[in-house]
Amino acid sequence: MNDSHNTFEGVATILSQFVPEVDYAKGLKLANTIHNSGQATVWRGDHERAELIWDQLKQAGLTMAPLTDG
Repeated sequence: MNDSHNTFEGVATILSQFVPEVDYAKGLKLANTIHNSGQATVWRGDHERAELIWDQLKQAGLTMAPLTDG
């Protein structure tokens, strides 16, 4: 999720809207991690809930890597 059409603020806002326990400040930290390394794990939990969050983030305009187990 390292792209040129989402701002740090936009990513932080989207993450804070859909990811449990992620507020705007944590969203900014995650956006920075994504910017620097190209990816970040934003949430861990059961697969069904992860699929829902993944879909919400993708529909909100974020570039998402495939879900993985583990």
